[in-house]
Amino acid sequence: MEKLVDLEFSAVDMTLDENGDHLRPSDVCNNLQHAIDICHDTQRLVISNFRLLSNAQGDDRYREYEEICRLAKAVKVASITIPSGPFGTPFNEEVEHLREMVAISAKEGIVTSMHTHVGCLSQDCDTIQVLCDNVKGLGITLDPSHFICREDGPKSYDKVLKYVSHVYLRDTRQDAMHVRVGQGEVEYGRLITQLEQSGYNRALTVHMPPLPDTDQMAEMRKIRLLLESLL
Repeated sequence: MEKLVDLEFSAVDMTLDENGDHLRPSDVCNNLQHAIDICHDTQRLVISNFRLLSNAQGDDRYREYEEICRLAKAVKVASITIPSGPFGTPFNEEVEHLREMVAISAKEGIVTSMHTHVGCLSQDCDTIQVLCDNVKGLGITLDPSHFICREDGPKSYDKVLKYVSHVYLRDTRQDAMHVRVGQGEVEYGRLITQLEQSGYNRALTVHMPPLPDTDQMAEMRKIRLLLESLL
């Protein structure tokens, strides 16, 4: 958090990962108040979004999501990003699951967003469109890298821009999901213009893990300055 403040970022996207070392979904269920306290300790950075990576199965998924939505409401986080089902998940099963998740979050005034991700149902724009049309209130967390770096070649995501409620950004090539800023194929200017035309007015999140033999602080600073120059 201190590094992000030093780099002059104004907000942070927090991942709730059951296999992570920070705040796990099960921790939220076990002690909601402690989770709230952790989320308030962000060096004055606003939390723009929760990204949920859960191991819960069956009805436990929904009980857990209810607690996470309560956490989001308590710390004024307006959106939660969830994964879509793996590629091959029956369509009707996924629709019912997403409807339940959206209904839970809607009770707390939270938007549920489906992460666009290779290997999931959300890798395909036609499927995304049908899912969003069948699950009223569902948004997407647009991750352009997953439309660029893929075995079947780059794909356009223009038709799903109207569903965007959150955005993840890093530089990407067709052969590498993450490369140094300026060495990839993400058209930031075009993307920001398209998002503005679609009425998007929320966060642009830098979702960029460290690269080997690269100054992470310098890379984070470069992409922040690049995005600010385009706004």
